[in-house]
Amino acid sequence: MEMPKHAVQWFEIPVRDFARARKFYEAIFDYQMPEMEMGPTRMGILLHDQPGGGVGGAIVHSEGCEPSKQGTIVYLSGGNDLSVVLNRVAQAGGQVVVPKTAITPEHGFFGHFLDTEGNRVGLHSMK
Repeated sequence: MEMPKHAVQWFEIPVRDFARARKFYEAIFDYQMPEMEMGPTRMGILLHDQPGGGVGGAIVHSEGCEPSKQGTIVYLSGGNDLSVVLNRVAQAGGQVVVPKTAITPEHGFFGHFLDTEGNRVGLHSMK
């Protein structure tokens, strides 16, 4: 196999209550989440630069998709400083489980939160 540019092409965060989850992610990222349906699957598209080749993902309400705080952790962009997003989590109904933590100077910072659906989600930023 050739070396891919990105390890991830697309990701989906499962949700039980689409409206509640959409409101949560809109609040912490401060934007209007576009919505689309693919058959019985309802998706809320997370911020990404699709025209610029950015890798995207969505919150997804579909049969067989169950939120979890165990398993794979997706790291969303925290922008310039993930503290801005992380500081909105509790007020939006989530819970910070790992505060902003330094990795190394060349790798930046990370944090984890539980969303309103019970998913453990990571954030990353360089500052």
